[in-house]
Amino acid sequence: MVDSLYQIKPNLGTFTKQNPEEDCILGAIDIGTNSIHMVVVEINAKLKTFSIITTEKDTVRLGDRNPKTKELTPEAISRSLAALKRCKDLAKSLNVDHIVAVATSATRESPNGLEFLAQIEREVGITVDLISGQEEARRIYLGVLSGMDFSNQPHVLIDIGGGSTELILADRYEPRFLSSTKVGAVRLSQEFITTDPISTYELAYLRAYIRGMLERTTDELLSNLKPNEQPRLVATSGTAETLATIIALEQTGVEPNPLNGYKLNRRDIKNWVRKLSLMTCAERYNVSGMSDRRAEIIVAGALILLEAMELLQIDSLTVCSRALREGVIIDWMLTHGYIDSHFSYQSEIRPRSVLKIAHKYQVNLESNHRIANFALKLFDSIENKLHPWGEIEREWLWGAAILYNCGLYISHSAYHKHSYYLIRNAEFLGFTEIEIEMMANIARYHRKSKPKRKHDPYKNLSLIHQKMIKQLSAILRLAVALDRRQIGAIKDLTCIYNETKRELKLNLISANINDDCALELWNLDLEKPIFEEEYQVTVDS
Repeated sequence: MVDSLYQIKPNLGTFTKQNPEEDCILGAIDIGTNSIHMVVVEINAKLKTFSIITTEKDTVRLGDRNPKTKELTPEAISRSLAALKRCKDLAKSLNVDHIVAVATSATRESPNGLEFLAQIEREVGITVDLISGQEEARRIYLGVLSGMDFSNQPHVLIDIGGGSTELILADRYEPRFLSSTKVGAVRLSQEFITTDPISTYELAYLRAYIRGMLERTTDELLSNLKPNEQPRLVATSGTAETLATIIALEQTGVEPNPLNGYKLNRRDIKNWVRKLSLMTCAERYNVSGMSDRRAEIIVAGALILLEAMELLQIDSLTVCSRALREGVIIDWMLTHGYIDSHFSYQSEIRPRSVLKIAHKYQVNLESNHRIANFALKLFDSIENKLHPWGEIEREWLWGAAILYNCGLYISHSAYHKHSYYLIRNAEFLGFTEIEIEMMANIARYHRKSKPKRKHDPYKNLSLIHQKMIKQLSAILRLAVALDRRQIGAIKDLTCIYNETKRELKLNLISANINDDCALELWNLDLEKPIFEEEYQVTVDS
């Protein structure tokens, strides 16, 4: 029985040393509430673009959860595993170099969602990153930005999924507002529609519920617009694509080709919401342009779209065929140095997100930057000598060092535990849930007792994660000690490891020749036994 996602190995493939000068084939999988999508692309290193080789979609209805326990059902899990095995077989046949997979709303919210991800790891051999609603919204933005010209106009992006709806306000440089609201086509169809066709009462109640859920989000989004700005609305996902196909067939008799860039107006959407709500599910099956499984959830999905347009007071939208999967690809390309240009600002999203959280909790950034610098010098000096960790773990250590004492925002007493809580529950962009958990634990154990298996949630981590935390937090302990007074008494250090003697020599450089740095040295002596025990070395300074 797996109690936690953190018993799954981290997706280190995301950070492998892929050469950005070499072409590669990448598979991106989105495990959603309604369906599992995979897109396989060829990345052209010279042109810094990707071209789609093939796509795969399977409607697995992962969101068909147990109504009492809210757990993913065995049937939904079985369908999903079968679909993922087909995805992996297809990827293998196409000689895919890397597979990047993410899970969203249904998995996030299910009590057994983390166990499901562990099962995927065991039975399919794919490591899945669980991402937050905000991170899902950011990657949707990247996907849309990769397929549309934003020019100098702000854009409102709406992605209606099975379990949630993401609303984003963005321009070509950055997202100004990211949100994820728990209204989705599958979720609402299950919870609010019991009649066929939907009764007048249920339709009115559903509409009021959607409006109530979206009202605060749309108000906040609109408040981020500058005076006289007129945003363009872009809709992604199956709901928008299905409505575009249905309306085009009704008006012209021809399916839109391509769907990307097709325009819809609010009047036509409102007209079709009325038509679809008067039909039985069987009748909706026969509507030209409607897929069988979409017919079951189209009323709820179309209502979400219509209510959002009315709340935003926008009369038309443009369909974009790129969304989360393509955003996952762009994010991977950014991480591996394949692209920059108008995505360059996004390539720094992870460190900027950490610094934003640091600012929120009023940490002493001058001191914490020094501590982070000390920690990274220690890390680098013993890399491949005393530890095997690489670039991703180095970044976790840096993030933990910047935020190690953010818990002081709550209280000085047991602030390291408060730091864990604040980091774990902060809205980081660019990071997966596993990465946030790792940073939170590294910060948590920078002081007081070392990690113990009886500690929650440390005890639920895999052995490799536990070892990472023990070793990285031991480094952070030394780094924090070196700036004990937070005045920069020690301005720099060099580290020399003597393998024969199993000794790590720290050469400390004082900022003031008259300062003996006694408190820093005393604190270093206090903290180094845990480092020495973990790495089986002697620390000399």
